[in-house]
Amino acid sequence: MLIVGLTGSIGMGKSTIASRFRELGVPVCDADAIVHELYEGEAIAPIEEAFPGTTSDGKVDRAKLSQVLLASPAEFKRLEKIVHPLVHSKQRLLLKQHANAGEQLVVIENPLLFEMHGDARVDVTVVVSAPSDVQRMRVLQRPGMSEEKFAQILSKQVPDEEKRRRADFVVDTGQDVARSYGEVDAIVAALKIRQGTAYARYWSEPAVS
Repeated sequence: MLIVGLTGSIGMGKSTIASRFRELGVPVCDADAIVHELYEGEAIAPIEEAFPGTTSDGKVDRAKLSQVLLASPAEFKRLEKIVHPLVHSKQRLLLKQHANAGEQLVVIENPLLFEMHGDARVDVTVVVSAPSDVQRMRVLQRPGMSEEKFAQILSKQVPDEEKRRRADFVVDTGQDVARSYGEVDAIVAALKIRQGTAYARYWSEPAVS
């Protein structure tokens, strides 16, 4: 099984590209979706303990947690120490299921792939990218987004230029969707004939750092 790491900075179009992989029959392990599940499950208690008052109605209140992190960005590290191991555990379980099902190609969608050194745990990296003005327009149209929040998010992400440099493949989403999808189709066609080693090296056994 070959593991693809799909990443890109905020507003670059990762979800759109991930949807194309799914349409082509490639399973996608979405790190953001895993975090959403954790915020309604295993992560509630440790986050409430670390950040009192940021949970309510049986889940993490993302708006309240965001306010705490905006006021004190240094607290991101404490949150990451809680969430990242839980995400890693969920990803390992999903990958094991896909391996047992005989999948040839699996995508891990993670906006912080390079930031978390996750590129060492995949066989191939695919970066989704768009011009900075397109990115900015997309992000600032999101509900609850502000210039300050956007700047804070960018400050924690590896710059797009560096991601592009480090990528095995780059998908440009600053063009029409059909062309972007065509790039994904070509990537999948190229990768389906390749063998991966990342699963055996990092995921088949528990707790490899």
